[in-house]
Formats: sequence, structure tokens, C-alpha cells
Amino acid sequence: MVVDPDQVPCGTILEAAKALGMLTGLVVTSRVTHATPASFSAHVVHRDLEADIATHQIGDYVLGRQVDLMMGGGKCFFMPNTTEGSCRQDDRDLLGEREKYGWSTLMTSLKDMNDLNKDSNYIKLPALGLFNLDHLNYMIDTNLRKDEPTLSQMAEAALKALKRNAGPSQGFFLMIEGSRIDMGAHNNDPVAHLHEILEYHATVAAVRKFVKNNPNTLLISTSDHETGGFTLGYQPDPHKYPDYQWFPEVIDRATASTEILAPKVFGYKGKDRREYVRTEILRDGLGITDPTKEELDYLSDPSVPQGEIMVFLGHAISHRAYLGWTTIGHTGLDVNLYAEGENSSLLRGNHENTEIGQIMSEYLNVDLQAITKKLTK
Repeated sequence: MVVDPDQVPCGTILEAAKALGMLTGLVVTSRVTHATPASFSAHVVHRDLEADIATHQIGDYVLGRQVDLMMGGGKCFFMPNTTEGSCRQDDRDLLGEREKYGWSTLMTSLKDMNDLNKDSNYIKLPALGLFNLDHLNYMIDTNLRKDEPTLSQMAEAALKALKRNAGPSQGFFLMIEGSRIDMGAHNNDPVAHLHEILEYHATVAAVRKFVKNNPNTLLISTSDHETGGFTLGYQPDPHKYPDYQWFPEVIDRATASTEILAPKVFGYKGKDRREYVRTEILRDGLGITDPTKEELDYLSDPSVPQGEIMVFLGHAISHRAYLGWTTIGHTGLDVNLYAEGENSSLLRGNHENTEIGQIMSEYLNVDLQAITKKLTK
């Protein structure tokens, strides 16, 4: 992450903004140590080195602490391996060490965040919010996320905190990611995917409101790639003329993500697996009341791996909604690019994805090469 082919670290836009004296923030629904937030705040040779990423983010690396506000999941990488739920291989307690690197505020629940952000109050920086050991739960899985903030709630709190903590001419850089949109698509789960997209829309609306009230702000909204090859109008019969239908009400009947349902199928130890799948998984979980014999046969087989069950469940509801997928990976499709606010015309037209970072650097007038030199001293 953020190293060249010779494993030499490269300066990031967040680090360059920090060098200008700006406040910086990361708000995500993944682990804060996941690929996107890590690409702004750490330098490691592989994205899976999340314990090292957490160490960098807390402030233990050559530039010191670079992030003033960080919110999301991934608490397990900040806990020593002597603690239940830890993902670290060593006994470093980054939460215990945080004050050494200047972190004055720690939030681990929605209540923590709301208490600090109530009315005219705002979160004092530097602030760390870790609301799950792993990724935050999908929006559709409401019973699991009662004590987790939504992306829009975190974004609103972050904008308020960064503005109130910043000096008159200091400004801030904030990266917000609806991380789990991508993960739902990797699972070919249209239910999780859709609900994460809707929450991202709510987040963009909140940021646009901030931009309207603070016109010297530039908002950029885009993605690094599309995932899944998601399409409307799935055609199950190649011998019939396409009628281009799709049925969104099918998705609306579902109450859980396949990420939650698949482990239940895989781990079932009862006497009647077939009936359990038919009622509690397909009917109650996905709203499917017309399972085929083939679907029940497949899901009743205890030898089917959990990952395959997850994708199979996603396809079961997708096909009924006439939605299609081409892959469980990324695609080369163009992605949308939106901008609003100061100098938003810089983003007009079609751009290679690498150009977005260059435009941001030019807008902020930062020197990434100078940061790279500091990293390699």
C-alpha cells in the first residue's frame, strides 16, 4: 500500500494536506485498516498487513500521527493479542498507547459519538472511533448494528468536528468511503448492495448540505472501480426475446444480508436442514416463498462451502428480481464522477482514475514529492 515497485513509500494526499497545516480525517464503514483508508494513511508492502497499518495510523511511523479524525471498524487490529477478539500477532495495545501519539478522544459506540456530538458540542480532536472489531455491519442487518453509527451519521459528526476544531484559515481534508457497497457486490448480494448505496446517497446529501453552507469547500464523489458487473434486466432464457424487466419489490422483501444467512446454513446442526433452509433462510431471510427443488437440494447439502452458499443465496434473489452479475470480482466499467463546490469544474468530463488524485493535489497546491522525500530519509 502506497509504496512503489521497489517498496519505497510514496507521499499521500492526506499527508501532504497535513503538511500544509490542514486537519485530516478518514470515515469508512470497513475496518479503518482496510485498503482504501490505508492508502491515505499508511505505507506497507501488502494490504493484508493490517496490524502494521494500524500502527502507522496511530502515529508510530516516520511522519508521526497524520490523521486527526478516524472513524469506522477494525478495533481488533488496535488490541493486544492477549485480548479476546484481537487480530494482532503481537501484544501491542494501540488503544492504550494512543495518548502518547496525541489521540485525546476514543469512541467505541454510537452512544459515545452522540454524547460528544450533542447539540452545540462537537468531537474534540484528535479522535478515534472504532465501532466494531471487524467491518461495520451492513445497513440491512439492523439488529446487529444498533450500537453502530451509519455512514451519514459519522460523516455529519466528522464535518462538524473538523470545521469547529480547524483554525480560521486552516481547512481540512476528509475522505469518506461507503466501503461495504463494494463488499455486497463481491458477494453478489443485491440486498446488502442496495441498502449500502442508499446510505451512501444519504451521506452525499449531508455533505452537499455542508458544501452549500461552506462554499469554499470542494466535494468529489467517485469510486476506484465497479464490482460484480451488476446489471438490470437479467434474461434467464436465451431463446426468448428480451423483455428487459426487473422487479425491485423482490429485494424489498429481504430482511438480512447473505453474509449473515450463509453461516447459518453452513453451521446448521439440527435435524431438518431442508426445512430450516426453506423457512428461516429463504422465506424469512430473503423473502423467497417459491424455492425450487434444485435450490433446496443444493442448500441442504452440508458439504457446500460457506462462501459458495453466500453467492448462491445472492443469485437466488437476484434472478427473481431479474438482476444479473458477471463476476464476484472487480470490472473495468467506467464509474461515475461527481463534483460540487469550489473549482468543481476541474472535474468536468472524462478522466483516467489516476487523474483525480492529480487534480486534488493541484487544487490543494501540495507537494507530494516533498512528502515522499521525508518518508525516505
